[in-house]
Amino acid sequence: MKTLPLPPWPAAELAAMSETALHQAARVRVEQAWQRCCEVCPSLPAPKVWFNLRGASAGQAHLGHGGLRFNPVLLNENRTAFFDEVIPHEMAHWLVFHLDNGPRLKPHGREWKTVMRDLFGLVPSVTHRFDIKQAQSAPYRYQCDCRFHQFTPRRHALVVNGRRYRCRHCAKTLVYRPEVVS
Repeated sequence: MKTLPLPPWPAAELAAMSETALHQAARVRVEQAWQRCCEVCPSLPAPKVWFNLRGASAGQAHLGHGGLRFNPVLLNENRTAFFDEVIPHEMAHWLVFHLDNGPRLKPHGREWKTVMRDLFGLVPSVTHRFDIKQAQSAPYRYQCDCRFHQFTPRRHALVVNGRRYRCRHCAKTLVYRPEVVS
């Protein structure tokens, strides 16, 4: 069964919303996405919704706690994309998890892609392309042979405790550079 994406939320209305109103509208959008999922899985429980996700992730289906988590900074900066893509993306995870063998299925596997395409009418995209500078504090500078990399406090703490990271481009181990380069 192929369907159209959820109806677009008016961009001007989204832009004018306060943070409280935006969070309430996002809950309404989750409800709309859940109702669509219930058309194919009537026993699907409604997820709880939190706006407490930090860092680079836009959203997360937090299956162990029974709900969806969203990044309030990225939501605020990417309102239309959240309503059109991120909320259906996470609701697709929610639905797939509740299918038979759902916990054993790959998070972005065939079933999830099918839900994205056939139930939400969207291209199944695994990652977003949001600017994460405001959402993710990354004050620790690391260097390889080809560039500088910014690490979050959490990732830096892992390095301090012995973890090593390599550059995806030059494959060299990243080295902490605390000094500021002008």
